[in-house]
This record gives sequence, C-alpha cells and structure tokens, in this order.
Amino acid sequence: MALYINNAEQTINPNESIVFYDATPCTRGLVKHREGTGSFLLSGFVPFSSCGCRARSAEYLISFGANVAIPTDGTIEEIQVAIEIDGATIPASLMRSTPAAVEEFDSISRTINADVWRGCCEAVTVKNVGTQPILVSEASIVISRPDLYITR
Repeated sequence: MALYINNAEQTINPNESIVFYDATPCTRGLVKHREGTGSFLLSGFVPFSSCGCRARSAEYLISFGANVAIPTDGTIEEIQVAIEIDGATIPASLMRSTPAAVEEFDSISRTINADVWRGCCEAVTVKNVGTQPILVSEASIVISRPDLYITR
C-alpha cells in the first residue's frame, strides 16, 4: 500500500489536481509520484503466476478521501471532485457535496478499481471537476495492488 497525504488547506481551481506529499511511498516502482503534485503513474507490471500464465492487466485499488468546502468569496453550489485516469474522468469516482454555507467543510471519499494494461503505465490524478475553486484539506490517497498483497 502506498499512502500520500496533504493535511494543509489548499485552494483547487476548476480542472486542477489536488496536491499530495509522500507519507508512505511505494518503493517497488509500481506507483510513482512527483512530490508536491497530484500526478501519479501506475505501472502495468504483472508477475508470472504459479501456472505460468500472465494476467492481462495490473489491478489497483485507489481510495481517496478529503474535506471540501467553498471559499469565502465563492458561490454556494455543488462541489464535484473525481479521479481521472490518463485524462479521462472515471464516472464511478465522482464525489459530490453541496454545503449550506461558504467555509463549511464536508467529507468526501471514494474507492475504485483501476486496471492498467500489462506492460503499460497510466497517469492518475484527483481533480476539481466543478465550475469554481474549492478548498480541500486533510486529503489522502491510498494506492494498492491487492493481487501483490504489498505495494511498498
């Protein structure tokens, strides 16, 4: 399991990624992260199984959680955050929250499965897909490979 966090409050503009820092980074090269960004690169490494066959893809489990709010100068409307893989928003990952007032934080979270084709790499990020800037705090993302048991 690889864990990346950012406890600081950050303002995320529309179509921008949430920034993370290494807490327990992957040391096996399966998850690469550029420190202080929201960019992750997942490897499609698939080991041989005991039967000698190979799976077609590497299976990742991505879990994201954070507190979100609308900044003081914002308009009360729905906050939308989603996980993107190679620039495509994963519909099942869309998280929505509509606070009653500005600076009123609410928790959002989502866990998805992501397949990476054997031998390939795919970029992952968590973005503000709404129409206005949002505040994000206590953000964390866990990326694991259940098929390998340990990602570190």
